[in-house]
Amino acid sequence: MDTDASLCDGAPGSGELALRWEAGALVLAGDPARYGKPLKVDFAEGRAAHRRRFGGGRGQLIARACGLAAGATPSVIDATAGLGRDAFVLASLGAEVLLIERIAAIHALLEDGLARAARDPEAAPIVARMHLTRGDATRELASLVVNSGVLPQVIHLDPMFPHREKSALVKKEMRLFRELAGDDGDAPRLLEAALDVATHRVVVKRARKAPPIEGPAPHHVIEGKTSRYDLYVHRSLKS
Repeated sequence: MDTDASLCDGAPGSGELALRWEAGALVLAGDPARYGKPLKVDFAEGRAAHRRRFGGGRGQLIARACGLAAGATPSVIDATAGLGRDAFVLASLGAEVLLIERIAAIHALLEDGLARAARDPEAAPIVARMHLTRGDATRELASLVVNSGVLPQVIHLDPMFPHREKSALVKKEMRLFRELAGDDGDAPRLLEAALDVATHRVVVKRARKAPPIEGPAPHHVIEGKTSRYDLYVHRSLKS
């Protein structure tokens, strides 16, 4: 694929960022002092491979939140795909996952990462369950899901929480995302859309001490050391 500045155009502060090829992989890079190492998606090696082998299986927080308990392997819509890490975990546990990403540059990284992983013997069966589409889930979630053919039993959301100037400095990778995406001020609308489309539950990932998204109160909360999942349940996944 060709890469050019248009993939970053229109995003806040994106003029300092560019897509380029490094060692056969597509990366998003900027000033190392500000953004750190170039960003790429890698499902075959590194963090993804380690979590696949040692992550804890269906006992992981995200697996429990999305209902991948004994006897249930729901299909999942990851409506805020990002770098696809959560989607890869769910797919590695057997779930069919639709990844929706609205930022062109991040979508390009995901597309390249999936293509490279499809050539890896261990990762290939997992990424075969991952289906990528580009779009804004806040505005077109229903049509994106219908066109994908993936059943929306569970919808997973991980919206960007507004950064507080007095909080600890966000890590460089998160700073890059904020440059491209800004804060998700429309998270309440995204939650509303997800609640309309999901057949069984909506799962929202939050920082452990962050307030819930404005709107209906979650039915259940699963809490970890640094993050939690707010669950909005329509019906049991075993029904």
